[in-house]
Amino acid sequence: MTAPGAVIGLTGGIGVGKSTVANLLADAGAHVIDVDGLGRTVLEPGNAAYAEVVDAFGPEIVSADSSIDRAALAAVVFGPNNRLGELEAITHPAMNDVMTEQIANATADVVVLDMAILVESQLGRTPTGTMYDRVIVVEAPTEVRVPRLLQRGLTAEDAKARMQAQASDLERRLVADVVVTNDGTEDDLANAVAMLMPTIEAWVHQGRIHKGSRQ
Repeated sequence: MTAPGAVIGLTGGIGVGKSTVANLLADAGAHVIDVDGLGRTVLEPGNAAYAEVVDAFGPEIVSADSSIDRAALAAVVFGPNNRLGELEAITHPAMNDVMTEQIANATADVVVLDMAILVESQLGRTPTGTMYDRVIVVEAPTEVRVPRLLQRGLTAEDAKARMQAQASDLERRLVADVVVTNDGTEDDLANAVAMLMPTIEAWVHQGRIHKGSRQ
């Protein structure tokens, strides 16, 4: 099986349109891994992080059908003692294992790791570096993001609080190979991604050369 020519970390704050960019890249032939979704997968009964999370946070987070009650877990994790770091210490290594396997099994030239907290976490990282070769950051101005989040049902206060809890635009730009600004229409964003494709194709070519030189 041939390894992907490029593994791209795709990130951006809440309300910037990162998922839309992921969908556009998938339409262009990329294999997109929903890293946020892996957080739910590893918590399913019998999967990698389930037993350790139940041991750590107690039987009160388990529903009658043995699945983890995510609302109950969130109440503990985000409660007065703030145990998010403890949860991530269990789930993130398990998520990284799944990512490694999915990247290895991918048949597309381009693999995209769609992850909200690329900058803020150890997701996608290994003892020797990162699983991704390149980083695409999606961003949008606050005055554009807040109305989008209001349409999702958040209050303006909640929207701003969630934005402030994430990495800043500057922190993301520091790791970015490309920044996609999503402050216009859906067609504008589709055009921006289309214009990005030659760059991604160049990354694939460079990746093939680099990986071939190591064989």
